[in-house]
Amino acid sequence: MLSSTSASLLHRALWLLFIVQALASLVVEPPYPYWAGWLPAIAAGGLGLALSTTARRRIAAEPRETVEVAPPVAGRWSALNSPADRTPSHGTHQYGQTYAIDIVEEDENRPRPSFAWLWPLVRGNRHFPAFGAPLLAVADATVVHAEDGQRDHLSRNSLPALVYLMLIESSVRALAGARRVTGNHLVLDLGDGTYAMYAHLRRGSLAVRAGDRVVAGQELARCGNSGNSTEPHVHFQLMDGPDLGTARGVPFTWHGVGVPANGETFTAQGYAAA
Repeated sequence: MLSSTSASLLHRALWLLFIVQALASLVVEPPYPYWAGWLPAIAAGGLGLALSTTARRRIAAEPRETVEVAPPVAGRWSALNSPADRTPSHGTHQYGQTYAIDIVEEDENRPRPSFAWLWPLVRGNRHFPAFGAPLLAVADATVVHAEDGQRDHLSRNSLPALVYLMLIESSVRALAGARRVTGNHLVLDLGDGTYAMYAHLRRGSLAVRAGDRVVAGQELARCGNSGNSTEPHVHFQLMDGPDLGTARGVPFTWHGVGVPANGETFTAQGYAAA
């Protein structure tokens, strides 16, 4: 039987094979019937369904208790794609995202740009108050992974840009693997088999590196817009291992905040260890 890592690699390879042969068929006549070209896509779809079903059954059979940690930010924020509304919150158990949450900063003096149907197609990151916001350690922990070399791209918060993201960019990133989906990210070992992951960090903003010990409330990096992201925001999740390819999600709650629902605005006071 395939391991989850091998199955995930095979899933990506099948989709890549389908895309490559589909592009090649635009230039040369393939040496096989038309219907045969769809076999890798059908196999990839079936394998993806099997992976999702297996992950769902594992979570149901071995539920994890909710872990309370400090908020990863300070100030006024609102929630998107929250596990308070549904699980898996991002529509997939992949990469330990079952209980992940996205949050965006809210600033009355500098509101977030609203979604545009046609124009402007994209916006610079400095139009969004979350860009550059400090990200804080949610507990005393050890840094097990940290990277910030990927670029911060422009926003994808217009209809044409969102369609491009969903149909093209997201697919390419998924084929390239977890780190292209999460963008710049870091993973903390909180102990007791629980790990925290922060995604979409700002390029060059890391204040820590793998092996460092950190305390709750310590600044780790800055919010960015790298990876599979529509605008600068914080993607936060707890999981049961440091490897995004095999980790399962762990439910969380934040001190003084709980788990904000989609669209709910909350204020995080920050946290310092006693």
